[in-house]
Amino acid sequence: MKRRDFLTKSVLAGTAAGASTLAAPAIAQSVIEWRMVHSWPRGLPGVGVGADRLAARINTMSGGRLNITTFAAGELVPALGCMDAVMDGTAEMGHDASFYHVGKHPMLAAFFAVPFGMTADEQAAWLLHGGGQALWDELNDQFGILSIPAGQTANQSFGWFRNPIDTPDQFQGLRIRMPGLGGQMVQKLGATSVLLPGGEIFAALQSGAVDAAEFIGPVNDLPMGFHQVAKYSYGPGVQEPGGTVQLMINKAKFLELPTDLQEIIRAACHAGHEDMKVEYDLLSGRAMETLRVEHGVEFRRLSREILIALGTAAGEVIQESYDAGDDLTRRIWDSYLASRADTSRFLRFNEQAFLNGRTLEFPFPGPRV
Repeated sequence: MKRRDFLTKSVLAGTAAGASTLAAPAIAQSVIEWRMVHSWPRGLPGVGVGADRLAARINTMSGGRLNITTFAAGELVPALGCMDAVMDGTAEMGHDASFYHVGKHPMLAAFFAVPFGMTADEQAAWLLHGGGQALWDELNDQFGILSIPAGQTANQSFGWFRNPIDTPDQFQGLRIRMPGLGGQMVQKLGATSVLLPGGEIFAALQSGAVDAAEFIGPVNDLPMGFHQVAKYSYGPGVQEPGGTVQLMINKAKFLELPTDLQEIIRAACHAGHEDMKVEYDLLSGRAMETLRVEHGVEFRRLSREILIALGTAAGEVIQESYDAGDDLTRRIWDSYLASRADTSRFLRFNEQAFLNGRTLEFPFPGPRV
């Protein structure tokens, strides 16, 4: 699908969806009407569709008692304005990535993804069973919001480049759309990190305002049309090995809800988290093949030299954050890094070794990968 067609259909679909939802009469006086703003173009596969699915799931699970109307990027607030909207009551909910809001506190980045940090499953383990959620709650308390994991983009691509990049010194002077801690990482190699919402990346690549850009991966890159202005897609996405998408909720509003509705929201978020993650797992390879075969995209792996340089830079970013941070910052890093060590121990021995083994040459049914 051409990018222009995708964006046109998205706008039309968003207008129709918004109009029909807003025009629908309340079922009964007991229905609670909430708004969810999100940072994604309307109908964007994965994250955008995931936001709408989450709203629909909450509505269904609540038996219609809690009705959520979604507003895509720019429909009610700017794409990067979700946190402010939830804080000031413009919307009761926001669906986005926490690292969009590091201006409020740098450690918000750690709850989305950490370069060379934890994979999607490891991050979920930390949040659910390793104390990560309690620390996230403590951080968010100062903003009057609550964040719940509500989606997962899995290991992302490193990004689209207009020209090949083979050595660390080629990062010098590049303008790269790469937010969060990953952006700080590439700055260590001499690049400039640029924060742009997804809907503005294509134009920036096309005009040369940025030389390279990462967003999520093939599932989203294909409809966004990045292949029309850049032909080199690099991996692995060491800057975001597992991106946790959050549902932000105005905490005061959340606590006003009956307990069963609170639990319905939490359960819907957990379902949405797994649903989005496995959908990306399945569809990424298909979209990658379409980009390669039909659009001539070259998928390249970062060189060993670049990976070591990026890993070293990532370590420096984390250490500097730890040394300069307040008590909460250090406690978050202590918890995160301890959990990373715990999960890495067995994954390296078992799952990583299995994936390596699966690449060996031996007879096996099905297409060769």
